[in-house]
Order: sequence, then C-alpha cells, then structure tokens
Amino acid sequence: MLGLGLGVYIAAWAFGSTPLYPVATGLLLVVGLAWVWVRLANRPFRVRRGWGDSEHVEGDDVPVAVELDAPASVPPAAATLVERVGRLGEQRHVLRRHGRRLSVRYVLAGLPRGRYAFEDVRVEIADPFGLESVAVPLPAPGALLVYPRLTRLERLFSETGAHSHDGRRLLLRRHSGFELHGVREYEQGESLRRVHWRSTARRGQLMVKELEDAPRDEIAVLLDADASAVVGESFDVQVRAAGSILDSYVRRGRRAVLVVNSEQRDVQQVHSAAADWHRALELLAAAEPTGRTPAARLLGEQDGPAARALELAVVTARLEAPLVDRLVQRAASRRKVSLVHVDASSFSGAPRRPEPLLLRLASAGIAVAIVRSGDDLGAALDGSPVAEAVHA
Repeated sequence: MLGLGLGVYIAAWAFGSTPLYPVATGLLLVVGLAWVWVRLANRPFRVRRGWGDSEHVEGDDVPVAVELDAPASVPPAAATLVERVGRLGEQRHVLRRHGRRLSVRYVLAGLPRGRYAFEDVRVEIADPFGLESVAVPLPAPGALLVYPRLTRLERLFSETGAHSHDGRRLLLRRHSGFELHGVREYEQGESLRRVHWRSTARRGQLMVKELEDAPRDEIAVLLDADASAVVGESFDVQVRAAGSILDSYVRRGRRAVLVVNSEQRDVQQVHSAAADWHRALELLAAAEPTGRTPAARLLGEQDGPAARALELAVVTARLEAPLVDRLVQRAASRRKVSLVHVDASSFSGAPRRPEPLLLRLASAGIAVAIVRSGDDLGAALDGSPVAEAVHA
C-alpha cells in the first residue's frame, strides 16, 4: 500500500495529473494511520481464563473461556488469540470486542487423557484496514489435565477364589518392615543372627546390625509404561486399569503407592483419599509411555517402593520371562501378587493366541486378568475366572 501510494504520487507529479494527488495522499495517510493505530493499541493485556470448575475425564468436551482487558486508550480493531495446546497443536480464535474487553469462548471436543500445556500464547492485533499487525505475548496459563475414565470396582479379580480375602482389610497384617540403620559392636547375650559378617571381617571383631522399624505400603500398583509395547490405545487402557485398581484399594482405606515405570520413574504414595489421591490422578493423567527400563529390573531393586510393598499389582502390556520369574519368586515367598495383562496385539486386530507365560503365572497361584481391545474393563477386573481368561 505504501509503495502504491508513492507510485501514484510520482505518476501525478510526472504527468501533472492533479486528481491523482488526493488519491496518493489518501493511500499514504491510510498506511500511517494503520501504523499509529496498532502502536497505540499495543499495550499489555490483563488475562482471565477458565475451563470450568469440574474435573474433566477423557472423552469430555472442555469449554474454554478467555477474557482480555485492553488498558490502551485505542482498542485494537481486530484481535486473534493464538496458542499451542499440547498435542492438539496451534489453535486460532477470533476475539470479540465488548467495549475495552476482548473475549472468546471455544470448545476442545472429545479430549483424550493427558496433560495439555498452553504454550506460545499470544494475541495478534491489527488495524481496521488489515494493513498492520503485531503479536503481543500473553502469560501462559497452567496446564489442563484430562483424567483417565476409571471404572468403579466393588471387587477385584485377585480377591476371588483362592485369592479371596472377602474384600476386607486384613487387620493382623503388619504394615512395617525392618531396614538396616547402621552397625555397632556386639554386646554379650545378643543373638548371633544380628551379626553383620562383612563388617566383622573388616574390623576383626563382632559387629551387629542396628535395625529400625520402617512403615511399608500395603499395596503397590505398578504401571509399566514401556514405550515399545504400545499399540493404538493400549496404554490408555493400561492407565484406566491401574487407576481403577488403585481407586478400589484407596476407597477401602488401604495404604497404597502408585509406581509409573516411565523414563522419569514417577512414584506417588496414596495414604488418604483426598490430597494424595488427587496427586495420583494427576500422575495418571500425565503418564506417557516413555519407559525404557524393564519392569523386572525395577522389581529387582529391593529398596524400591514396588518391591517393598506387602502386595503388588502389575499392569503391563509387555510380558517377558524375567518379569514372570520375579513374580513367581514373590508368590513363592508368600507375598501376594497379581497381574493385569493388556494384550497390545489385539489393538492391531491380531487374533487371540495362548500365552505360555500367563499359564505359568496362573499355575503358580498368581491372579491374572487379561484385557483386550473392546473388552469391558469392569468385567475383566472384577473377578472373571482366571483359567478361562488365560486360555482364551
């Protein structure tokens, strides 16, 4: 436009055309007015944003409302809100003007589970003629969390038949264990079972272990976020299964710990149904299949929360011999263990086939549940016959 105005002015001067001078002047004035308008409207905005007071679960339509107060003396003639919302990518929404206030309401439809961070948030303002525009950065809001859709379980597959405790908390079960706190010199009359032989050999005199009583969680729910085992929505099904099992125990007042075997190795203890449970839900919402460490290696860490727990529930889509060995060893030591196997291959349409490793777990007395694509999660976890599920 500026070039056109200059060209018309030069043409008017060269040909002596008086009527072209007003046209050239008007074009140049429009460019100047657009530049001044945008510069006067370019001021910091006060932002208010919300997406409702209720918690959102996967599949929900999430309404988003954004309001901007423009303190500038000259309001922008046109404004567009631009932001990048997690995996959804860039979103552009035209803002409506109400006096000095700009606002927009839009809906993020059918959101899957996840943590959606709002990044690169800005408002693009322009003059009435659309000749000049500028991007004004806005403060990024907190992330939007979409929780997994959990199934309320009144009983679990691990509590049926030979594995049943009638759904009740075992009051006589000890929720603590002993950890090595240090070593000291042996005193006359102490049991030789407490001798720490490595320190004794090094110091040349009897040394005994000092143990301290350390509380343990009753139940550990291990969500195996193996990156190589994901097919379609299989990991989302794993998250729903782990969350539903954890919810079942928490509602009964059981001390629990959630372990996500991802790249970050996230751990959240759940000792109360309020704040602890909400933090566990946030962890499940944000969980991603980024794990590279096999679940068997994690269970081999004796000081880890999963290995220390009195009971263990594993939710995995990758079943390997080392993991089965770990679980069988744990069951042989009379420590309760159960496994939920999400058949990832079924999410690609593969036919069902017998799994020898699952048969080995069942024969060792370990409760097993199989979840395939299209299965009702509640029916799979509430106590279907193990043998039938394994052989199917």
